[in-house]
Amino acid sequence: MSTPTIARLDPLKLRENVYFSLRDAFTRGDFAPGDVLSLRNLADQLGVSMTPVREAVRRLVAEGALVDTASRKLMVPPFDARRAADLKSARLALESLVLAQAMDRITPDGIDALEAILKRPKAGPDNLPDLVTNHEFHHMLYSFSESEVLLPMIEALWLQYGAYLNLIINRPTASMISEHMHHEEILAALRTGDKEKAQAALVADITRSFHVLIP
Repeated sequence: MSTPTIARLDPLKLRENVYFSLRDAFTRGDFAPGDVLSLRNLADQLGVSMTPVREAVRRLVAEGALVDTASRKLMVPPFDARRAADLKSARLALESLVLAQAMDRITPDGIDALEAILKRPKAGPDNLPDLVTNHEFHHMLYSFSESEVLLPMIEALWLQYGAYLNLIINRPTASMISEHMHHEEILAALRTGDKEKAQAALVADITRSFHVLIP
């Protein structure tokens, strides 16, 4: 079972902070399919009581990141190839739409900010993909779309995708992935305003991760 390190929280806005902290952990791939979670362990890691954790977990169950089993155990949904294929199709469709909108609104300063994310020192082990940077790059890129409809839908997809991301980075082939190659291609396309090349790079970036799971 995965044992992610989850940052302790400030007591202000406790319920929301607990939810967002756990949601971010799922989105980054800190939990693997089939992991069984303990409310007590989560509360201890966060430094809070059981109540806000229980409320956050209810939301995560409703959003598909967790399942409440018949035995009352909280579990990350097991790997399912059909579900993975559906997530891939949904991500390709929605993220392509939001990228097109983002390119209509992004500024040179915004592109510089995206580039700065990729230039930061790597977070995590050198032999594994940098999931924190990957998430922040995509999150910032899509935020330029300012879409009140598409952005929450994409966040929900990443929340469910996170457990599969955990599987991907622990495959032997993960260390051979040039993790920012397609991100750099997206940046180059943003600077020239080439939507076709940006879309192609995004599709390649999304597709290659799922190819590890569903070749």
